Amino acid sequence: MRGTKTQTVARFAQWTFETLSSNPKQSEAFKMGPWTWFISVEKDETMYVRLYPEPTPIAKEHPPLARFRIKVEAINVREENSGPHVSAIQERVLRTSEDFAWSADFAYYGRFTVEVEFFDLKIWTTNGDLPTSIWPSSYGMKSQASLSTLQSCSRMLNESIHADVSINTADGMVRAHKAILSASSPVFRSIFLDQCNEKESSTINIEDMSMDSCMALLSYMYGSINEEDFWKHRVTLLGAAHKYDMTDLKNSCEENLTKDINSENVLDRLQKAWHYELDNLKEACMVFLFDFKKIYEVRDEIDKFFEQADRELLIKMFHQGLGAWKVA
Repeated sequence: MRGTKTQTVARFAQWTFETLSSNPKQSEAFKMGPWTWFISVEKDETMYVRLYPEPTPIAKEHPPLARFRIKVEAINVREENSGPHVSAIQERVLRTSEDFAWSADFAYYGRFTVEVEFFDLKIWTTNGDLPTSIWPSSYGMKSQASLSTLQSCSRMLNESIHADVSINTADGMVRAHKAILSASSPVFRSIFLDQCNEKESSTINIEDMSMDSCMALLSYMYGSINEEDFWKHRVTLLGAAHKYDMTDLKNSCEENLTKDINSENVLDRLQKAWHYELDNLKEACMVFLFDFKKIYEVRDEIDKFFEQADRELLIKMFHQGLGAWKVA
């Protein structure tokens, strides 16, 4: 017997179900990383929650090493001990439904949600190699150009080989190449085509970026950005991508920012999603706040957010909240 459809956002999965008997129940399948997952519950005097991957070839050959936490909560129940029940953080290789079972010590009947928060997912191998995380390595930023070409472009940037433009940042100057900048951004192309001081002096000003974040932007253009620098500067890169009309970089930043939404950053992410017109990030933040009911975890910050937020965004949030509460 199956419950309602499982929802996912960022690294969270949530399943709502009814407990009408002691019969085991299994969620609809959901995707997290390269694996397909299920949540199931069994109930006698307490509730047992299981998390396991579907036995596909990839799960058998490369099972997930998951680091996660589970929360069970009753919906619209007012008993004294009906608050959420949260497991300790687990870390284990999951192959079958027998590899993990958690007793939630929760005996109420009614409607419940089971929420799984994945802190990390690693691909486990049986050949002795160290397991590798799918976050952030599976969202590589390097282009598909050959390694030798990437190395040459990286040297051009780092060693200023035949550089023909100077960029003044907020805290320093870097050298680059007009051809690379023009090929990467129509805004830069227009700057160098127009008869203006920037062209005549071969100098442009990007004073809203630090030298480090500007180097991350240039490294993206030259195809040599690494994961660590991308994650470190992704918010600043999003603003630059919007300003300089770099659609691919903007899409990469949006996709990346949906991967680690949490209660501490969701309001800032939502504000940026609205400002930069990022529909996927905006929807993910809305689902996190209302469908996953995390809005109760940001009560201290919400008043300040409401003071600064766009009126249309507030209306959108209001309707999203009404829809979520109606379903509940």
